[in-house]
Amino acid sequence: MIEVIIEKCVGCGACLKACAYDAIRVEAKLAEIDIDKCVLCGACVQACPFDAIIIRKAAKEAIDKSQYSGIWVYAEQREGILAGVVHELLGKGRELADQLSCELSAVLLGHNLNGMAEELIAYGADQVIQIDDPALASFRDERYSEAVTHLAHKYKPAIILAGATVIGRSFIPRVAIDLNTGLTADCTGLEIDPETGNLMQTRPAFGGNIMATILTANHRPQMATVRHKVMNPIPRDDSRSGTVIREEYNFELEEDITRFVSFVKEKTNLVNITDANVIVAGGRGIKDAKNFSMIEELAEALDGAVGASRAAVDSEWIAYSHQVGQTGKTVKPSIYIAIGISGAIQHLAGMSSADYIIAINKDPDAPIFKVADLGIVGDLFEVVPKLIKRIKEVRA
Repeated sequence: MIEVIIEKCVGCGACLKACAYDAIRVEAKLAEIDIDKCVLCGACVQACPFDAIIIRKAAKEAIDKSQYSGIWVYAEQREGILAGVVHELLGKGRELADQLSCELSAVLLGHNLNGMAEELIAYGADQVIQIDDPALASFRDERYSEAVTHLAHKYKPAIILAGATVIGRSFIPRVAIDLNTGLTADCTGLEIDPETGNLMQTRPAFGGNIMATILTANHRPQMATVRHKVMNPIPRDDSRSGTVIREEYNFELEEDITRFVSFVKEKTNLVNITDANVIVAGGRGIKDAKNFSMIEELAEALDGAVGASRAAVDSEWIAYSHQVGQTGKTVKPSIYIAIGISGAIQHLAGMSSADYIIAINKDPDAPIFKVADLGIVGDLFEVVPKLIKRIKEVRA
């Protein structure tokens, strides 16, 4: 809370000039602060020459971090199929759990989950904590966040990891708020600080220009969402044994603020870019939506998937599900072919880990050539048709 010390205030007006929110007025040579307008920015505190304004911070009860242990991975699934990022998180989680000498648990939510727990154990989990309930048959933010929050309060994990997918980004922040802890989104690196045992969470910042490492030193659990294709899964081992804990939660006690209507799959025959071994991506240089047919033809000839830069998606030439980059998907194919893409840092953040990068651009100074293993300087409308023709001849 903010407070004016009457004995010190002389009504000089210095605080009035410093306040950008019109939250202060001077009456009878005494500053008065409108609490409804004040945002506690502290500008008035610094401006007062008489130290007549102070901000008192409420004392927070220290968390006993010794009560929290273990690493959780949220096992996202749809219709009985685990998201690919789950295997990657289990691989990294196994590494971190071994460093901390603690258990690795997978948290599984849904309905008719038969057989999925065994798969999670085979990929590295020591135990699976699941809630199998008809109320969880279809994803809804509030129900899933209620379930995970309930489990976290009961078991007190030290770390909770989830995929930075549409679902993970949707409800995991709710869980962090309910647990009064921090959340680092879109992580590309996770390590344990050997001195403190804290989770070091690394993610791109300032438009991808720097990599920031973030710590949740004073709160538990430590929470992070992780991008797909930046961690490596461990090989499946069906000989592994583990524990399955079946929990329950009474969803009838909670008031629904949304209702599930339907799930509409994207109408496309194109391969999912996150699973593709070869990706052919188009950017602003494609010039028009109709020219993506050329990108699709090349991708089909290579048994690959179609990707796109943000510029192409923003122009509504192709659906968002094909966007590669910091605000799209992170991919890690064997071959990435960038056509008409300049190579902004945000795009590079999503594809630079590809094994082999080929760039086609008429601008010899395009940033994409700095990361490309093979660069072709030329008009894409001349190069790509010839490339398609040659590939079809070879494969025939």
